[in-house]
Amino acid sequence: MTLLDFIALAIFLACWVGYAFVTERVHSIRVRSVIHAMDEHRRRWMVALLDRANRISDTAIIGNLMTSTGFLANTSIFILGGLVALLAAPELGQRVLSALPWAQPPASDAAWELRIGLLMFIFVRAFFELTWALRQFNYCSILIGGIGVGAAHTAQALVAAKVANRAARHFNTGLRAYYFGLAALAWIVHPLALIIASLVVLRELHRREFRSAVREALAE
Repeated sequence: MTLLDFIALAIFLACWVGYAFVTERVHSIRVRSVIHAMDEHRRRWMVALLDRANRISDTAIIGNLMTSTGFLANTSIFILGGLVALLAAPELGQRVLSALPWAQPPASDAAWELRIGLLMFIFVRAFFELTWALRQFNYCSILIGGIGVGAAHTAQALVAAKVANRAARHFNTGLRAYYFGLAALAWIVHPLALIIASLVVLRELHRREFRSAVREALAE
């Protein structure tokens, strides 16, 4: 670990952990995000289903959400399998990267293992977040099945909305881990690449969650 490696890793962690903390814990910022706007739409969805006895469309929506979440959770397992294989082949990785004129491959096996270990940590976290989101969407589908028809069951609908919103929040956390996992991949090439990739991912996440046309449409 050189000084530049420490700086790059600190910037990466500040972007990943700091962004998550600010957007999820600071209320004045969170209310301006696309996630918060979708929370309100999910609440309206659960209240709206009180007026219909046939809820095939609602269960189909939950099934679609579970499918996309399960796909990403399965993909994270495949990624972890590839990372385990890379962990055992530091010489091959260093030889491939040394062919790039501007790359600074890890100088030792320990440095290689540290970079692959960071990637493994990120995708393990993504797996746990996505599988927990999958379970919560499953719970939400059961709650929908138990909600009666009519305004008298509004409290049950609001409970289902809370579970759906929590599931979406964990899904978003897992998806964010994918973004920063791509940034961490740049550390294998060069510490400066990690810094640039971290800042690019941070900017892109902020743009999509706070300044996108989708966010403006949902907020309306």
